[in-house]
Amino acid sequence: MGALLKLVDATLIVFFIVIAVAAPLLDSQIILPRCLFPDWLVELQSWLYVRILGHYLVTEKHHFFVGLVWLQLLLQWPLALANLYGILAAKSWFNTTCLIYGVSFFGSIITELSELVQSGKASDMLIYFYFPFLGFAVLAILRGLLPPSCKTTSSIGKRPTLGRKKKA
Repeated sequence: MGALLKLVDATLIVFFIVIAVAAPLLDSQIILPRCLFPDWLVELQSWLYVRILGHYLVTEKHHFFVGLVWLQLLLQWPLALANLYGILAAKSWFNTTCLIYGVSFFGSIITELSELVQSGKASDMLIYFYFPFLGFAVLAILRGLLPPSCKTTSSIGKRPTLGRKKKA
């Protein structure tokens, strides 16, 4: 179980790094004025979302999609940063924040995927782009439900026991 837990944590570290970088640099361009970003970053976002993926939600800015981007930036992005720190520092609260992040992210991805599939406007590439993120959301939920690793609970709130009491 320990090796599987390490593999899951390593996978989640990569995922949280991607979210920690992509959310403020690429996704925030959907809701904030583009003049706040350098030209190369605006071009990268346009190239990836519009030219490569054909992401019509980004270009049309549906109200629910803009709301999901706000949710991602105000709740999910800070939780991703906290989870990244929690994994690397082996914090006891990591399972809780990972579960919160996973459930919130799962709800967002399911909402976007259902719109993409039911609209008939989305390309297969765009739909397939979301499936790894759906998998990471499920992985975060499962990691949040697993018991904490031995490393995080072994020394919390415990003092070392001494064989004998010292005399003053």
